[in-house]
Amino acid sequence: MHLVKADVVVTSPDRNFVTLRLETDEGIVGLGDGTLNGRELAVVAYLQEHVVPLLIGRDAARIEDTWQFLYRSAYWRRGPVTMAAIAAVDTALWDIKGKAAEMPVYQLLGGASRNGLLAYGHASGKELPELFDSIREHQAQGYKAIRVQTGVPGLKSIYGIASNATYEANEGVRYDHEPAQRGDLPNEEDWDTRSYLRHVPTVFEAVRNEFGPELPLLHDAHHRLTPIQAAKLGKSLEPYDLFWLEDVTPAENQEALRLVRQHTTTPLAIGEIFNTVWDYQLIIREQLIDYVRSAVTHTGGITHLKKVLDYASQYQIKSGMHGPTDISPVGLAAQMHLGLAIHNFGIQEYMQHGERTDQVFEQSFTWQDGLLHPGDKPGLGVDLNLEEAAKYPYQRAYLPFNRLADGTVHDW
Repeated sequence: MHLVKADVVVTSPDRNFVTLRLETDEGIVGLGDGTLNGRELAVVAYLQEHVVPLLIGRDAARIEDTWQFLYRSAYWRRGPVTMAAIAAVDTALWDIKGKAAEMPVYQLLGGASRNGLLAYGHASGKELPELFDSIREHQAQGYKAIRVQTGVPGLKSIYGIASNATYEANEGVRYDHEPAQRGDLPNEEDWDTRSYLRHVPTVFEAVRNEFGPELPLLHDAHHRLTPIQAAKLGKSLEPYDLFWLEDVTPAENQEALRLVRQHTTTPLAIGEIFNTVWDYQLIIREQLIDYVRSAVTHTGGITHLKKVLDYASQYQIKSGMHGPTDISPVGLAAQMHLGLAIHNFGIQEYMQHGERTDQVFEQSFTWQDGLLHPGDKPGLGVDLNLEEAAKYPYQRAYLPFNRLADGTVHDW
């Protein structure tokens, strides 16, 4: 069974998505997600100009060999563009293999290790009443674990607050509930670390008082703190028993997490901007994190992320795969199959896509009692409606950026 056709489909129903569509000489079609939020066309060019010409005629069954070929033959390794492109190919090949075997992908990975995947949603509010309403709305939608993001007094617009999102011109709908905004320039937000560090513990105290001790709560610091600030935050949140504290400091400096770990027992989740197992070597080996945050889409596909998580399992570190709406339904499905199969699954981030996205990507997963399941259709269980996809051409969009009060560009 060989590859005879490869198309890169770019569509923007609620936001931009990059989908690789591979077809075999037996007529089997496989889909892969290559979306890189805010830099989508870089992956499109990498795929169209450099990868697609290498795929025609290749044996579709040789997934590992194709992965190694695409990674090693380019010489220039790693990085988000390269790894998203490889992920698109890898995931599409797993989709083909599942369809050829007439089995869901998770069965090919060893079968289910659980009945479903615990998922968390994103509750947020500028002030406590809005935040409490958002938490209740997520509970009504079935979420059993909830990420809490809050406004900070004195700051106009910060990461993670849904009501800060701008609305689409002429349509009056949010850009798929995420901060990426269509337009020629990125939106500028403001930041003050000391105000944030003072305010966040009071928010979690109020949430615990309102919702009790059992509800798993998560929080994302989004790379904004120095190591000592991160340590202070983790320690101050210990009384509120967080499920995890995410991306407390830019983790490119992996040694920095030693200092954080020395000062707090709050579990740490790191890695949504990591791309390979080599990014994780030190922090897994030294047990400086508790959850791996990488996405299949940005980490070389199912083949490579499974290797990362197998390595993490030796140190009792679990998965917490990145899953906002910049992961397409194809990428999310791939993560569900991987998460269902591995033993060291932890939790799955799950933001629900918009109605137009669900029309473009026809899905078979289920969401019931706080658990996701990819379904039992052969392959990944996602079909791409090309007619619907063609209705929504690419639109330039950027994630925001931060400036401090004195005008300094800060981590976003």
